[in-house]
Amino acid sequence: MGEITLKIDGRLVKAEEGMTLLRAAESAGIYIPALCADDDLEPFGGCRLCIVEIEGWAGLPAACTTQAREGMIVRTASPLIDRVRRTLVELLMANGHGDCLTCPANQRCELQKVAAYVRPREGRFLGVERAYPWDDSNPFFTLDMNRCILCGKCVRTCDEIQFLHALDLAYRGYETKVSPDFDQPWLESICENCGQCEAKCPVGAIYERARLEGVPSAETRTVCVYCGVGCGLYLLTRGERVVGVRGDPENPVNRGRLCVKGRFGYDFINHPERLTKPLIKESGRFVESTWDEALDLVARRLSGIKKEHGPEAIAVLASAKATNEENYLIQKFARAVIGGNNIDHCARL
Repeated sequence: MGEITLKIDGRLVKAEEGMTLLRAAESAGIYIPALCADDDLEPFGGCRLCIVEIEGWAGLPAACTTQAREGMIVRTASPLIDRVRRTLVELLMANGHGDCLTCPANQRCELQKVAAYVRPREGRFLGVERAYPWDDSNPFFTLDMNRCILCGKCVRTCDEIQFLHALDLAYRGYETKVSPDFDQPWLESICENCGQCEAKCPVGAIYERARLEGVPSAETRTVCVYCGVGCGLYLLTRGERVVGVRGDPENPVNRGRLCVKGRFGYDFINHPERLTKPLIKESGRFVESTWDEALDLVARRLSGIKKEHGPEAIAVLASAKATNEENYLIQKFARAVIGGNNIDHCARL
């Protein structure tokens, strides 16, 4: 694609053809507030916070749905834009509970970031007091519609990324809310618990239960251990505990997306019954040993069984948690070392 040049806030900006004004501004380090925009989703223009002024254009178009064009002169801030944005944020905040300090999304809330930039005035609009019951039927995350701003990102994510359509905007007017199919408890819906909606929610309406343990203090880039696909992720830690997982958007395998196991199946890491040392049974009970002792025992027993009963008396079971390379070595061990073809894999089931 070709390159175009436009002017944003008095600065010359180079952008690719087809790029939206919002992405063109971001590529130049110019911040435009937005809540419904996302690189993984089709342009929506629902929140209207990314409005801009374009010389020669009427009205205030949304930067997330307007393509950048050669020679455009764009302003991202002006008295009119600031006034409209402030009103929009005040309307969004009018129906919310506003208890940011106790919200699980505190310090990672996009609405907080936008409000800090726009600086709305408190209490100018009287909202409708909503008291939706929490939907905590799902074992992995909770739906709190009292914090929802109806940006629609969770619905669009389920439609455009997962192609599942497990969520939708139900009812109309003041009664509008995000709801699982047929407004039933989340656990009873067709949701596959991938967690994409929670990852995209800009506020604290959908949040992972583990996040209630607090804001992580560090994160470590790694690869998911559940299968050989190699999805990239970040382990979010607080002290010695893993309190969350987020997908790695730079990983070419999954591009930030994770399945239910990769996103929520990490509780075994800190489980009190997790084995950290090999065990050998002695006198009917298991005792701790070293890896050298355990491996020597396994080698002796396998050699003895092969010598006495032949290689067909031994079977090898591979693991989905091993990498493709490790599973290749396992089957090579079964065929070349043991000398048999009795090898199976749990992913076959």
